[in-house]
Amino acid sequence: MKHVAIMLYPDFLLLDMAGPVEVFSIANRYLAPCQHYQISTYASPQRSVRASSGITVLADHGIEDASGAIDLLLVPGGPGAYNQQHAALVTWLQAAAQRVQHYGSICTGAFILGHAGLLDDHRVTTHWHYTERLTKAFPKALVGTEDIYIHDRKLISSGGVTAGIDLALSVVAQDHGRKVALDVAKVLLVIMRRQGDQAQFSPLVAEVAAQDSPVTRVQHFVLENLEQPLTIERLAEVAAMSPRHLSRVFTRDVQMTPMAFIQNARIDRARHLLESTELPLKTVAFKSGFGSVRHMRLLFSERLGRTPAQYREQFN
Repeated sequence: MKHVAIMLYPDFLLLDMAGPVEVFSIANRYLAPCQHYQISTYASPQRSVRASSGITVLADHGIEDASGAIDLLLVPGGPGAYNQQHAALVTWLQAAAQRVQHYGSICTGAFILGHAGLLDDHRVTTHWHYTERLTKAFPKALVGTEDIYIHDRKLISSGGVTAGIDLALSVVAQDHGRKVALDVAKVLLVIMRRQGDQAQFSPLVAEVAAQDSPVTRVQHFVLENLEQPLTIERLAEVAAMSPRHLSRVFTRDVQMTPMAFIQNARIDRARHLLESTELPLKTVAFKSGFGSVRHMRLLFSERLGRTPAQYREQFN
């Protein structure tokens, strides 16, 4: 029997807790009693904890009462994870992480682990909207920006909200085999096709800043002319710079080369069209500036881990 402990704190996200809990609970239906997951919730400073939705949850134990072996220790996300300090919980986690087999986070729960120093030199992920913030807050962490979930030694982490279900299913698959995990997924009406390195639905290009500068002019020009051939020489004319100087300044300010920005913007355009229209793939490729379905398919497979057709299936 494995003991799964969920740590609660004020303003946590209810689904981040409930999703993994239901996965382990339903898995027990398919396991012998000696293989069951024992699920417990812990809280600090009080056992009565109000979630971000306003619903109050009564934890099984206070962290000061935690005893016995814990196999998997999970911290859910929520506004309280990144907007509040949890000194007692952080101190407890620092000690507990040394004796548990695995510890991890759902969504922004990674911030609490980060304050406990448990992300340093580990690969970790969170909801795509918070990856930059997590990177800045904990520069020693190796933040994955596109992974749904990551297993790195004792640390496991997942992207936003429902990715916690994917993470829990992956744990069940490791513990008891893929068939049990698939049976649980069927009960929950979720798919087992999502792999940890499958990209989240995050945009590959961040919103362009409002201020006027040579770099932002180039960014806006690219986004408004994706269907056209775009070369570094043409972009340099827009910026009134030499191609070499533009490449250097653009890479410094945007953290990617101009050509990488163009490629990412085209993938984002294609994703939007695949999600929201029934246009033929050939038309999507043309409107996104890829030139051919073959080229679009190649880049989708490289960056997103699936073809355009497979990507579209998720929204039908």
